Amino acid sequence: MEERTKEKNMKNIAHFAAALGLAALTIATGCVSSDSGEVFSRSETKTASQILYGTVTEVRQGKVEGTKSGVGAIAGGVLGGATGHTIGGGSGNVVATVGGALAGALIGNAVEKGVTGSKAVQVTVKLDTGKEIQVVQGTDIPFAVGQRVRVIYSPGGHSRVQPL
Repeated sequence: MEERTKEKNMKNIAHFAAALGLAALTIATGCVSSDSGEVFSRSETKTASQILYGTVTEVRQGKVEGTKSGVGAIAGGVLGGATGHTIGGGSGNVVATVGGALAGALIGNAVEKGVTGSKAVQVTVKLDTGKEIQVVQGTDIPFAVGQRVRVIYSPGGHSRVQPL
């Protein structure tokens, strides 16, 4: 009877750890900011921006690196440790728990980095003033060499390129 209770408790712990890990990963991916040329950050509201005009001279595809905030590693470590804890007994159980936590942390970190990364485009613009600039942003707006654009520059250093 006591063995059954212990087994049931271990399953409950594993389920709780899985739910906790999933919740942490959901929170981490929900906090990712947009790199879109048409999505504005909260800090950009009620601020004046300078608008510059120019012509696209180069468009390069790329990728924005994903974040490693530690949330993925923590969630993976909890989930891996709980899963490892269900294996074996005695000192073998401790080894499985620690090994599961370490493996889970590594996997969780990699998952977070992969989920939070995004495709990007680097747009080089020759401004009408003669100055040349580059802006990296999301790929939601297609650009072509020779296209006329406006560059919106905010005092906070945020810039975006939009077609005219």
